[in-house]
Amino acid sequence: MKATPRSLVAVAAVTALAAPLLLTASPAVARAHHPGKEAAKLSKKLVRESSAKDAYKHLKAFQAIADSADGHRAAGTPGHDASAAYVHDKLKKAGYRVSYDTFDITYIETLAEKLSVTTPTPRDVAIVAMSYTKSTPEGGTRAALAAVPVDATTGCEPADYAAGAFTGKIALIQRGGCDFATKQREAGAAGAAGAVIYNNTAGSLNGTLGGPDAGVIPTGGITQAEGEALAAEAGAGPVTISLELRQLQEERTTRNVIAETKGGDADRTVMLGAHLDSVTEGAGINDNGTGSAGLLEVALELAETHDRPTNKVRFAWWSAEELGLLGAESYVTRLTPEQRADIALYLNFDMIGSPNAAQFVYDGDDSDATGAGPGPEGSAQLEKGINDFLDRRGVPHEGTDFDGRSDYGPFMEAGIASGGTFTGAEGIKSEAQARKYGGEAGVAFDKCYHSACDNLSNINMKYFGANIGVIANAVGTYAHDLSSLSAPARKESAPARGKAESAPAEHRTHGRGHAPTS
Repeated sequence: MKATPRSLVAVAAVTALAAPLLLTASPAVARAHHPGKEAAKLSKKLVRESSAKDAYKHLKAFQAIADSADGHRAAGTPGHDASAAYVHDKLKKAGYRVSYDTFDITYIETLAEKLSVTTPTPRDVAIVAMSYTKSTPEGGTRAALAAVPVDATTGCEPADYAAGAFTGKIALIQRGGCDFATKQREAGAAGAAGAVIYNNTAGSLNGTLGGPDAGVIPTGGITQAEGEALAAEAGAGPVTISLELRQLQEERTTRNVIAETKGGDADRTVMLGAHLDSVTEGAGINDNGTGSAGLLEVALELAETHDRPTNKVRFAWWSAEELGLLGAESYVTRLTPEQRADIALYLNFDMIGSPNAAQFVYDGDDSDATGAGPGPEGSAQLEKGINDFLDRRGVPHEGTDFDGRSDYGPFMEAGIASGGTFTGAEGIKSEAQARKYGGEAGVAFDKCYHSACDNLSNINMKYFGANIGVIANAVGTYAHDLSSLSAPARKESAPARGKAESAPAEHRTHGRGHAPTS
């Protein structure tokens, strides 16, 4: 290690003195005497100053990075490294205490995903390779299709695979009843050469087997309509298909970006996060450039206020969310019990500018009675805080289940109050939602989800701005006042929400990076 020249030390000292006052550690001065008033003042200012227009410049930077790096910003690639450096440098210049948090991953890049019916009716069927799938040979595998009988737990048990009926064939399995890894494992044990899992609800099926050791046979997902059509065809006579699924998997390193105020009570840390990585298919401007850019813009505006927060405020830009929440999981599991106890709350912002948006708020109190139960203590109050803010702004909203598909998952498992927003992914907007939010019924909230067209043209600026307001209000409020977390939160019945966005209740698991495991 080289010694630091004296001149550089002097420059560093001057820079530190010039940093915004919120970043100076002086607990006696920093603690607000009237936390409620200080919170209201700061949140009002942050909401006023934080805008989608200002955050859009960060989206443009992420797009430029992707354009110069094979079209994406996936974890473990130069595109993500450059995105992390961009965020890190902006925050460092603003005066935050910023660090890289490095960890190992199994990098995934899909090289081929093709399904063709060769007989009796030749056609191509769109298929998406499951993350961590085994690969077929180059050129694919040609085999007969064998449909697994449909019941409540289709393909989940050895008895679902009649002896000899699947040997050397491609198993066609309906989604539901257990995770995808179990379905393909049982199919493999029955001698199947591959597995095609079709959705049990409208929309595409983009799933994961959960980890690098889970893959047994080549496995991909198709739509409900295509799956049911194939099943009917197989029931009427022999069907032959050609399946090619090839995926590069190799060990790499990547890093989260963690930034926090130098001042504020560390025993009462307020934490907010968004994942910075994209999939390899595209630039990931909505997923999740929007959450990352919104969070960054509010953090920079907080620095500009020169406010001294009562509570420490910590921001995180996670890597490898798309590979299974790996960045958040790595971070949380390495915290000591004391460090976990210091985190008063975690708010997550993922896909907050979907072009055919609905305004979803995570259902902390389980008032919708759908899927997973309530979040850890304090989650109900976080939901209420967001709902109240949206109500004041005249923004319609509805609940969405904690289905485990984003970075709140590890925090919830650690017992930390959690919440946040998003505006929809591959789920289909209902007629009722189209009347409520505008947009087009019968179309995905984000039809470019995990696709090359997730670029700068794939943004709904209205909802992007609304959710930046949510972030700004939360930062301003909780930076000074956590009293609402201990106040009773009245459990309210909510209007029924569209159920296409996430899996039916019996299929809930701790999900992996947007792509469900079941």
